[in-house]
Amino acid sequence: MDYRVETDSLGEVRVPRDAWYGAQTQRAIENFPISGMRAHPEFVRATAQVKLAAARANARLGKLDRAIAEAIARAAQEVIDGGLRDEFVVDVFQAGAGTSHNMNANEVIANRANAALGGARGAYAPVHPNDHVNMSQSTNDVIPTAIRVAALSLEPPLRAALDALAGALEDKAREFDGVLKSGRTHLQDAVPVRLGQEFGGWAFTVRRDEARVAAAAQSLHEINLGGSAAGTGLNTHPDYARVVAEELSAVTGFDLRPAASLFGVMQSMSDFAHVSAALRTCALDLTQIANDLRLLSSGPRTGLAEIALPPVQPGSSIMPGKVNPVMAEMADMVCFQVAGNDTAIALAVQAGQLELNVMMPVIAHNLLQSMQILAHAVQALCERCVRGITADAERARRYFESSVGMATVLNPLIGYAAAAKVAQESARTGETIVEVVRRLKLLDDAQIATLFDPAHLTEPRA
Repeated sequence: MDYRVETDSLGEVRVPRDAWYGAQTQRAIENFPISGMRAHPEFVRATAQVKLAAARANARLGKLDRAIAEAIARAAQEVIDGGLRDEFVVDVFQAGAGTSHNMNANEVIANRANAALGGARGAYAPVHPNDHVNMSQSTNDVIPTAIRVAALSLEPPLRAALDALAGALEDKAREFDGVLKSGRTHLQDAVPVRLGQEFGGWAFTVRRDEARVAAAAQSLHEINLGGSAAGTGLNTHPDYARVVAEELSAVTGFDLRPAASLFGVMQSMSDFAHVSAALRTCALDLTQIANDLRLLSSGPRTGLAEIALPPVQPGSSIMPGKVNPVMAEMADMVCFQVAGNDTAIALAVQAGQLELNVMMPVIAHNLLQSMQILAHAVQALCERCVRGITADAERARRYFESSVGMATVLNPLIGYAAAAKVAQESARTGETIVEVVRRLKLLDDAQIATLFDPAHLTEPRA
């Protein structure tokens, strides 16, 4: 390979001649050939936003030459706009705290800034990755801030997807409000419900999950830029934390502010655990909903088949005509991954020691992946499954009328014990509850008509 030789504090390193990254990035490539996975695009973008804001803040405070600051800003903006993504090559499993990722960004931005100023790639003059691009910063405040910014960028699409899913479920709740069916508890026949009530319950759950995610994300607006290596602000201007928060707010469009304790936000990653917990709770709810959709659509001949999910692809390589609930299955798998990611985040959050949690790279990878795949899965489930669901009202009614759960309606008039005997007789003979009551002359026709009026079976009544 055609290469150039760079020197860092450990000695000489061969770097691909055309690479915009440098020696420390190259060492990370060689040290960490672990997963083949690279930093999430939003994490790369957020890191560049931090570098842009820092350059502007340092220039405002008189610490950084204006020409150098502008060159850094232009190079960082190129990354923010989606350029140079192939230059961010460090594996997600890397050196603790994310130093390798931070230096990858510093080197790429420094080399691009130098190129704009007529400098040679790898020479780092007049712009140096540590002295200028990383000025007033440490990996220890850059990485947690970048995670926060990236997560805040991924939150609106996730909330929009949850809002759309809740809306689609609410539409179906209205559409199916008149479909009477047997409720089921313990997977056994229970009292009647309306299909619309089931869908309405799912919609409420998704709305609540959307609110949880939004509430958890509020803590991400407090950043620890300016804390430097240990929270003390060593080598920063006294006003830097405030000014860089202002600049980063302007760059990102988020209302960011210095944390009340830069030490606390550097030591503790619990804000990320809080967001991940909201994602996990959402994933658990979505798993239940997806599995209920699979169950209610089971069949179509030997299952419940009270609803039909839209067919989106053939379901079998050997069984002609088979169609599977693939969108619900996909949603389950994504939710399992989110739950697993939350476990990894939880273990990483509790693994910090003293002034720093060095497990930030794995927190970044898992949190941002969870937010992205959950948003995509919810959107696909909504558009390619929920919106196209149809109901078999006649089949649902047959189940409802033959269900032994209907005996519960008799409790106020004939008592639990007598109603249980009616249910047992219905199960033995195959008659409906109404037919048994009529045959045994437990109620007259007028009482039966009033008691078993479908309009009154699924709401409280006096």
